[in-house]
Formats: sequence, structure tokens, C-alpha cells
Amino acid sequence: MSMFKIDSEKCDKDGICAIECPTSVIEMTEAGPDLIKNGEQFCIQCGHCVAVCPKGAFNLDSFSSDKCMAIKKELALDANHVEHFLRSRRSIRRYKDKPVPKDVFEKALGIACCAPTGSNKQPVQWLVINKKETVTKIAGHVIDWMRYVLKTQPKIALGLNMGALIEQWDKGTDRICRDAPQLVFTYASDEFGSASADCHTAIAYLELALTGYGLGSCWAGYVNYAAGQWPGLKKELNLPEKHTCHGALMVGFPKSKYYRAPERNTPKIRYHS
Repeated sequence: MSMFKIDSEKCDKDGICAIECPTSVIEMTEAGPDLIKNGEQFCIQCGHCVAVCPKGAFNLDSFSSDKCMAIKKELALDANHVEHFLRSRRSIRRYKDKPVPKDVFEKALGIACCAPTGSNKQPVQWLVINKKETVTKIAGHVIDWMRYVLKTQPKIALGLNMGALIEQWDKGTDRICRDAPQLVFTYASDEFGSASADCHTAIAYLELALTGYGLGSCWAGYVNYAAGQWPGLKKELNLPEKHTCHGALMVGFPKSKYYRAPERNTPKIRYHS
């Protein structure tokens, strides 16, 4: 048996591992779980088999059950906690003049890396800008891009309010990166068809995880637009060849506290008949 090992003393042959395997590479035999013929080709190393085994008998070669985080019932969120957590998160656009501690940020990033990805390919990569002067430099590249768009495509510039943003920048107000102490970019190789969705999901996880460490964030939309278009910013970021930036996030300690969660539109739902 390759790819996984079964603790025969713990295994009760309930077959849950085989039932839950998303690629159906596990089959049940009289001796217990086994790998189907050529199963190595199709296993995506998602760990469902390890996670779902109630006895902790299933171990992949890549990681064992005793290395996994245990799911604790007492820490599970009920519906009220989930609603409170998700509805209370705010996009933060004003930050304290305080650097983001590297160790704290990396803990949150480690959680974000648990976001699901297509076929568990895990293509998401991160670029962190934690020097404020570099964040300002990047904002300047975005302004250069906006000046170009304003000159060459005025209708597009008008729709994105570029003129006002340029004017405020020239007066000393940064509405591009909002004087954030840190910028985070998520990118992936173009070879992955789900790269965009994977990066978006991961950065959403990061936004949620940051709140647990007292940090706030906001999508840096203008930076993200410019990252794919403006040569100066592309050069500054220096992403690997054939890799695309799919998101940019401002990160820092919020200046203000929020005391209520504003209402949002109700879901627009259409059930297929």
C-alpha cells in the first residue's frame, strides 16, 4: 500500500475514508482501506481521508493524523457567532502609524493558506511590502498610471474618479494606499486555470483572519488595476515571468473602532425550477 498508512489497531473499517475521498481513489477491502490501481495519479493530497477518520487511523505519507490540528467542539462557532463575526468585519482605510509585526502577520497568513484551491493545487503566492516608503512609492506608480489614463482615456478616468485622486495626491493626501504601513499582493502562475479564484479566496481568508489579531485591511483596488497594466509598477513588483497579480490588500492597525454593523441588500435569489 503506497501513499498512505493505516493504523490497523485503530481502524474499525467503517469506510468513511473511501466514501469521503473526492477523487474516489480509496476502496474498502476485507483488510481495510486500500488504494485503487493507479490511484497515485488522481490523489490530490487534500487530506479528507485523514481529517474524516474518527479514530485517527488514517495517515498520508505527506502528513499524519497526529500532525493535524484537532477540531475542538468547544471552539466551534454557532450561527450567532458566525453572523456577528462576518457582519462586524469592516474595510479599514485609516491606519495607526505603527508597523505590522511580522510574526503576527505570518500567523494570519498561515490561516489564509488553508483556503480551498482548485484540485488542492495550492498555487497562491504572496508578496509583502512592509516598508512604508515602498508602499508610498507604489502609490506613486499608481498615480503615474492614472495620469496616463486621464490623458489617453479620459472617459475611463472619469468613471474611476482618477482626476480627483490625482488632485488629492498632489496636495499630499494618499487615497491610493491610504498611508497603510503594509501592502500584500497575491499572485499565481498562469498555468493554473483556477488561479484567479484561488487567490481571491485566499485573500478573503486573510482579511477575516487578520481581525483575530487586531489588524484591519482593505482591498487596494487601484493598485490591483495598475499592477496588470503599468510598466513602472510591474517592474517594482518584479513578479516571476508568466505570473499574474490577482489581488492587493492594505494592512495595518485600525485607527477607529466600530460599534455597529450596517445593513446590506438582501440576497437576490432565483431558484431553478
